[in-house]
Formats: sequence, C-alpha cells, structure tokens
Amino acid sequence: MLGEGYISRRAKLEDVYTEGPVVILGPSLIGQKTILGIGCIIGYPVRAKLLGLREKGLNLEALDEASKGTSIGRKCILRSFTVVYEDVKIEDNVETGHHVLIREKSLIGAGTRIGSHTVVDGRVIIGRNVSIQTGVYLPPLTVIEDEVFLGPYVRVTNDKYPPSSRMRGVTVRRGAVIGCGAVLLAGIEVGERAVVAAGAVVTKDVDPEIVVAGVPARPISTREEYDEKRREWEGRG
Repeated sequence: MLGEGYISRRAKLEDVYTEGPVVILGPSLIGQKTILGIGCIIGYPVRAKLLGLREKGLNLEALDEASKGTSIGRKCILRSFTVVYEDVKIEDNVETGHHVLIREKSLIGAGTRIGSHTVVDGRVIIGRNVSIQTGVYLPPLTVIEDEVFLGPYVRVTNDKYPPSSRMRGVTVRRGAVIGCGAVLLAGIEVGERAVVAAGAVVTKDVDPEIVVAGVPARPISTREEYDEKRREWEGRG
C-alpha cells in the first residue's frame, strides 16, 4: 500500500533521508544526503506501461518491475508529494516545492529550484541555477537555459493551433526573466538576458537584452534600463 511506502530492491540509495512513507520504483539512483518528503513517488512508469499492466493487475510490485528508474543527484530536497517519472535525470542540489510533477525524459540542472504545484510535462530540459516559482507549466520540448527566472504561474505552450499533431517547443535563453503570469506561445525564443513583463503574451521571438510587455508583447526598454530600475528599487530598502 502507498500509505506504508515502498522501496524497490533494485534502487540504490546513498545515505538518503525520508520524512515518512515514500515510493521508489525500479533501478532508481538517489545520491547522498538527498531528502525525500512524505508521499514522494520516484520512478513512476509512463502511460504506455500502465496500459500494458492494466490486464495483469496494477500494484506497486508491478509498477516496480515496469519502471526503468530515475536518477537524482546529491543533496537534493524533494518536498512532500513530488512525483518524478522514470527516465528523468535530476542533478545535484535541486529543490522542489510541494506537489511538483516531473515527467519522463526530462533533465533538471544542478542548483535549480522548482516551486510548488509546478508541472514539468516530459521531454523538458532545464539548465542549472534556474529559479521556477509556484504553479509554472512547462510542456514537452521546452528548453530553459541556465540562470533563468520564471515567475509564478508562467504558462509555456507547444501547440500553435491546438489540438494539432505539430508540437514546437519554446526556448528561454540564459539569464532571461519571465514575469508572473506571462504566456509564451509555441515555438518562440526568448533571447539571452531578455525580460518578459508580468502578464505579457509573447507571440514572437524576443531579442536578447530587450524588455517586452503587453498583449501581444512589444519592446518597451532594454535590460540595462531594467537592471538600473531594479538597483534603484533595491536601494530604497
């Protein structure tokens, strides 16, 4: 039973700490001094495998046998009810909030923090030292480079005319800032150190070092001007 927890005999845990019952499936590898919150599920099988198991009977032993496992680095903190699918790589010092979902074939770079109720919906690449706030949605084919900031409830899309059979991922380049509630439409690229204002709807590429705002988003200033305003704001404290 889930309430009692389950750890696969194939899993390799190196001095891992758990708050309470967790489920670890398949040949998952979890690095030293990582903390798993109560109710975490690691190595959950993909949909195709679940459908195959439906006729055989679905239980934790069957899920364990089906799972390819997943890889979690050292000194990570996965807070309560984080679910990580199989075939995911999480590097060292990554933190998640509560109720985070990370689906298959995703990569999370070292030092990244992912806020509560965020969905990383499979085949997503997230770089190092990325800050993802509460409630962000990242669909398949999204690429987030190093040191990006994603504000609360940012929505990224991958289908320009849904529901279609053609998916086009969004790329957010190194050091970019995406404000609260912004929407990034399928296939666009946000350039290095660009800034997208809160609530903006980005329908086309954003050049590096440019600040955009509005619906649809349009250039309003430069990153240099933005950083100067931020320094002034911080100085008032």
